[in-house]
Amino acid sequence: MESSIFAARLNDMMQQKKIKQIELVRLAEEKGIKLGKSHISQYVSGKTTPRKEILQFLADVFEVDAQWLSGKADENKDEKKVFHTVHTGGNMREFKKSTKLENVLYDVRGPVVDEAARMENDGTQVLKLNIGNPAPFGFRTPDEVIYDMRRQLTECEGYSDSRGLFAARKAIMQYAQIKNIPNVTMDDIYTGNGVSELINLCMSALLDDGDEVLIPSPDYPLWTACVTLGGGKAVHYICDEQAEWYPDIDDIKKKITSRTKAIVIINPNNPTGALYPKELLEELVNIAREHQLMIFSDEIYDRLVFDDEEHISIAALAPDLFCVTFSGLSKSHMIAGFRIGWMILSGNKSLASDYIQGINMLSNMRLCSNVPAQSIVQTALGGYQSVKNYIVPGGRIYEQREYIYKALNDIPGISAVKPKAAFYIFPKIDTKKFNILDDEKFALDLLRDKKILLINGRGFNWSQPDHFRVVYLPRIEVLEDATEKLRDFLSYYKQR
Repeated sequence: MESSIFAARLNDMMQQKKIKQIELVRLAEEKGIKLGKSHISQYVSGKTTPRKEILQFLADVFEVDAQWLSGKADENKDEKKVFHTVHTGGNMREFKKSTKLENVLYDVRGPVVDEAARMENDGTQVLKLNIGNPAPFGFRTPDEVIYDMRRQLTECEGYSDSRGLFAARKAIMQYAQIKNIPNVTMDDIYTGNGVSELINLCMSALLDDGDEVLIPSPDYPLWTACVTLGGGKAVHYICDEQAEWYPDIDDIKKKITSRTKAIVIINPNNPTGALYPKELLEELVNIAREHQLMIFSDEIYDRLVFDDEEHISIAALAPDLFCVTFSGLSKSHMIAGFRIGWMILSGNKSLASDYIQGINMLSNMRLCSNVPAQSIVQTALGGYQSVKNYIVPGGRIYEQREYIYKALNDIPGISAVKPKAAFYIFPKIDTKKFNILDDEKFALDLLRDKKILLINGRGFNWSQPDHFRVVYLPRIEVLEDATEKLRDFLSYYKQR
């Protein structure tokens, strides 16, 4: 299928029939077809083409021939057709992406970000408030971490044990002891190229087709993507904005079935900045205990907690259950590019002996994680924790949180819950006031008009078009400029 021809014809049909992207999503839902806005955005931009089922659905909607819509009808007029026939005796084989990727979305680096990249390539300067990457905003790695990596580089040229260097895992084990995570040995710790790699590894080792995993909504979308890619089904439980974005316990209970294998907890939460109290974590443990669920706890922001609040690892409350806890140095030590994360297996490991064999197999297959980055784990965890200077009154992240929370709530039509951790805020926008039906279009319109890059709420598997995420890592003067531009934009914006 010729993507450029298909994209041109799809855009033309949408204009002729006056059908918007969101209407195509609704029509697909009515017919039981999985079609997301992100898919359509990629179709209309020519980045990808649909599988046969989706192509036929689109052709039916627009009352045209599917072959014509795809561009295949023109292939016999193409000189390439002659080449294919002469040199291969038939049509040239076409290589397509795996069907496993059809429902995998990761909009944190999706269509809106692609448009920002295009604008930058044309010379436009874009303020990127879309991704939690500290380095571009002036956050520096502690000097002793850089020093120790330099000193050890010549000792890091070979593979390490597939789980990681002894010194790194020993430091992580001691960190687990500080967090009161029970029943952890050196063999229960795995280093990874960031937590992202380990999430993917865990889901691949666990899931059979149709297995269900409970994931928060909103979520960090990699979790949903990895469950989907592993053949499982992501079942999203609601986090309640009216209750400081805490998980809705009743909603979780309603969504557990015989196929549910695990529950994912993101605490502190990305994208909301919520921090879960002990009482709530105990309720989640009780649910997992009652339904014999595995617990996956994403705690990458556990050292970025404000207001003298305490982060509690849920694994510390569940010694009788099997838990996997994820953390790393990307955020706490401002070294996202070094790609060093880890996971800790804890609790009743006898429940998961076969699963652990699967984890070991996949861990061995990738040989090991980045060895130079592993070499500084001991220094980073054992040394002075410079991140503490950022999260107290007068510290950069603390003061930027204070500013962005007040500034957003001062904009008519915007409201936000104050984050207790991390460096994200997930404000709500009055969709009736601005006639917003498509939050991706809102993000694109803001980007093109004010050169500010945000990620819309549905990119975090939030069901309504009424939220967006802001990364408040830039200095206050930059945030001031951004919020003033947002205020001005919303003074005249009405979605069409």
